[in-house]
Amino acid sequence: MASKKEIYELPITAVEKGAPVRFKNPPRAFYDAIGGEEGMKKLMYDFYDKIYESSIAHFFPQDEEEFDKVKEKNSRFFIQICGGPKVYEDETGGMDLNEYMIRVHDDFSINEAARIEWLGTMRDALADEAQHVPIELIREFWDYLEHFSKLTVNHFSDGSTYYAAYTLAQEEKAAN
Repeated sequence: MASKKEIYELPITAVEKGAPVRFKNPPRAFYDAIGGEEGMKKLMYDFYDKIYESSIAHFFPQDEEEFDKVKEKNSRFFIQICGGPKVYEDETGGMDLNEYMIRVHDDFSINEAARIEWLGTMRDALADEAQHVPIELIREFWDYLEHFSKLTVNHFSDGSTYYAAYTLAQEEKAAN
């Protein structure tokens, strides 16, 4: 099982504008180990409650009822991306889940600091909610988050913007 120390040692690497980002979806084993649909919801609700108190809360609705809808919707994304039931299909309009999520983030000005805050908040939620999960599975979930989140960064410290192309997850899909 995972310790808080191991979870807090999960790495965050820097984004390089335009650099290829390779990632793979989290394993179904993580979804099962976290407790299936209910466990994933518990993790994600804890995460979004922490986000609401973070420096990136402004990216989310401030109305509590609207924010609850975001928590529910985004929980469904993570349930499905981790191999659970297809509870997010209706949101994507037939687009691949990862491609859809990248494009959703195009509407926000996301910089590296916001990404690091997002990941740090997720580490906090994992430390609170996933200590019963083997660290190897948490690392695989983290690897997805840490790499995939690079594709959502679209504003850089030099003042430039860059919207990541979606190709690598499709390469993985073809390999499966």
